[in-house]
Amino acid sequence: MNPAFLPRALTAGLLALAAALVPARAETLDKVSFGTNWVAEAEHGGFFQAVADGTYNKYGLDVTIVPGGPNTNNRILLTAGKLDFFMSANTLQSFDAVANNVPLVAVSAIFQKDPQVLLTHPESKIARLEDLKPLTLFVSKEGVASYFQWLKSEYGFSESKVKPYTFNPQPFIVNKQSAMQGYVTSEPYAVEKAAGFKPGVILLADHGFNAYSTLIETRREIVDKKPDLVQRFVDASAIGWYNYIYGDNSAGNALIKKMNPEMTDELLGYSVAKMKEYGIVDSGDTIRDGIGAMTDARVASFFDKMVRAGVVRRDIDYRQAYTLRFVNKGVGLDLRPKN
Repeated sequence: MNPAFLPRALTAGLLALAAALVPARAETLDKVSFGTNWVAEAEHGGFFQAVADGTYNKYGLDVTIVPGGPNTNNRILLTAGKLDFFMSANTLQSFDAVANNVPLVAVSAIFQKDPQVLLTHPESKIARLEDLKPLTLFVSKEGVASYFQWLKSEYGFSESKVKPYTFNPQPFIVNKQSAMQGYVTSEPYAVEKAAGFKPGVILLADHGFNAYSTLIETRREIVDKKPDLVQRFVDASAIGWYNYIYGDNSAGNALIKKMNPEMTDELLGYSVAKMKEYGIVDSGDTIRDGIGAMTDARVASFFDKMVRAGVVRRDIDYRQAYTLRFVNKGVGLDLRPKN
């Protein structure tokens, strides 16, 4: 280099270094609204974590979480354009959108395993799903219309054994010849608190009910017109879930409790522990592809099961229910503990 240019080059280099060390002026964040399907709880924790610890901000997003509840239908708000993203319950909802020509699409599957369980009395020592058939089964009307139809077609269960589940565990607690539906992250805890015993737990996902759960849905127009926004939301949500499951989740839990004052630290801790124990969030394909992973084969398998069960029609194009465009990229794998 010509010595005459050395001071100028050195000055330019120092200025560039200084610029790199000074925090960049805050860019305008894209405002995003995300509706959940229930009140704030650990089962939504990764999303709250990503808000609370600034992960969404790092991805250029200003995310507002709109909790659901018994009198709130956020999925309708998504369809109407009032929300940008929605947390759907399971793959069946995605199939239903296709069947009814609703232009929604699943872009990520946060739960690799549906947390649906059947609880038993410990003295029954039931370990096999088929051994529940002689028992009285407390199942909600939504459960009868969905997973119970699969229990009938795959395992020969009978609706004559079903009694309505009203989200009150007492009928199950007093009837030792019964089983009750629930989520692995909450109902076993509620039964133990109310009755003083730990119920047996049979996770349907471990017996062939291979629906994805807690999916991120959006409108097809957003996928088509704002793919970068979708990618950033999917990636940041995955990071939020890694941090919530494996890291310091105190910020996420604080936000959950702020939005749901009835939530307790004990239940939050229980729910996170069960999500980890049963591989609800991080198992199977996520080990290689990252949280949120989906595969064509998995969706096709579940679709076939639901067709056989009479829950969905064979003639719908189920491939319109989801896209793999934004997942299976290994985002956040470095945040999983090595041991």
